[in-house]
Amino acid sequence: MCGWDISANRKANDDYTHNPVFTLCKRRARAGMPQFVIDKTIRLEINGSSQRIRLCAEREGLPPILVVQAGPGFPLLHEVKKFQQRLNLEKDFMVSYWDQRGCGIASRQDAKSVSLQQQLDDLRAVLHWLKNETGQTVIAFGISLGATLALQASEYERDSVRAVVAISPDAHTASSDAAVSSFLRAQSVIAKNRRLSPKLMKLGDPPYTTPAAFQLRASLLADLGGIERGKKFSALLRETLLGLIGTYGFLGMAKAMRNMNLIQRKLLPQLASLDLFTDPPRLLMPVHYIFGEQDPLIPAEIVKQLPEAITSPEKTVILISNAGHMVHFDQPEVVRSIFLSARHEK
Repeated sequence: MCGWDISANRKANDDYTHNPVFTLCKRRARAGMPQFVIDKTIRLEINGSSQRIRLCAEREGLPPILVVQAGPGFPLLHEVKKFQQRLNLEKDFMVSYWDQRGCGIASRQDAKSVSLQQQLDDLRAVLHWLKNETGQTVIAFGISLGATLALQASEYERDSVRAVVAISPDAHTASSDAAVSSFLRAQSVIAKNRRLSPKLMKLGDPPYTTPAAFQLRASLLADLGGIERGKKFSALLRETLLGLIGTYGFLGMAKAMRNMNLIQRKLLPQLASLDLFTDPPRLLMPVHYIFGEQDPLIPAEIVKQLPEAITSPEKTVILISNAGHMVHFDQPEVVRSIFLSARHEK
């Protein structure tokens, strides 16, 4: 048992800059979409940090999912509408959208307190809290770095986690960096893209341990279809900024972007040595690995080796065509079907 501390303040919506619950309910009603019986945002005090989690479900008593966002430093509450429109998990689950330590409109102090170990401790605390809150074990829905943390936390929270759905988990940064570097160079030659070559020179060789380099690489991958298929970086950035403004307000958007950079400065140097193979998690629940066939961040050997390295009583490995790193947005129906199967796992 780790030494974490957690408490909940159920009046979090009262002091929220914007009330996304009220706004979304009005929009859903106008669109003729099902209303949520549960739609509340709770402020959790976790290990000295104030964090928010939004719980949504169409009816009471549904099995809980905890979404563990990609990163580092990415908030989640501004993407709730996108998750609901694409995946519609609230019909069969109570979905918990958690803004991790330092993300969104968190304080500068919280953003500066982030570390990989602290994120892992926080996640363990939230899994334990959600299991006690609902009286049911939790399906951990991890995305990219969030999937890595979900796999690691579930080793210790065996009584709280029913199953893990791991979307594009980060497993070995050096291998991922090398695969991306090769992909970008190959694209530069194949496409004879005059704009890409100077950007590659500016990017340089891995590792990428600064926000500027990390974000430049992300923009290049997005423009080449490696993040979400059919969406270039400019479209993803615009979508993100509008979502942040709609959820947190203009000032909150600025805070969220500031916090993202602060967290990346702290975590990127730590992530450079990430290697799940040196001490792979040993899990006692089913794990469902989902990878995108067009994801340049996950080399083929990782797709094969990671599920073999992590012990679990049951596992599925799915490589989905026409999908990049954000598989759940590119092929939501396939991902949803996996959750429906995991719902019945004990």
